[in-house]
Amino acid sequence: MPQHTFRLNGEQVTVDVADDERLLWVLRDVLGVTGPKYGCGINVCKACTSHLNGRAVNPCAVPVGDLRPTDEVTTIEGLSAGTETDLHPMQRAWIDQDVSQCGYCQPGQIMAAVALVRRVTEEGRDITEADLDGIRNVCRCGTYVRIREAIRAGAEGMRRRG
Repeated sequence: MPQHTFRLNGEQVTVDVADDERLLWVLRDVLGVTGPKYGCGINVCKACTSHLNGRAVNPCAVPVGDLRPTDEVTTIEGLSAGTETDLHPMQRAWIDQDVSQCGYCQPGQIMAAVALVRRVTEEGRDITEADLDGIRNVCRCGTYVRIREAIRAGAEGMRRRG
């Protein structure tokens, strides 16, 4: 098996897996990182949403052979790294807005929301309704109204944090 090296939540990791092995399975089955959830496996439900070099990606669609040693993969487990608390502002907003019901999709939802806030901040603007409409993560419990409220509150928390 070929070796693949990349950064995961701030740590360099190396795995021995086939080039076409999907990153989701490497994270969950090889590295034991279970935050990214398996939902559909075909890049539709987005329950596995994580960050690759700061941008939202779905590891179910990323062959590990596409990663470089300098690539940084961040999962929900690494999201609060560098914060003064155990929770990232978006995670805190999720709790404050009482978003979770079953919770299965929430790690992917939060990771998508953080990537969105970072992107619109880089663009020098605030989140719009169209931006929120662009988040395509599926929530089977249907807490979309609270998700939208949490994203707005989390964005404010991220802005205050700097």
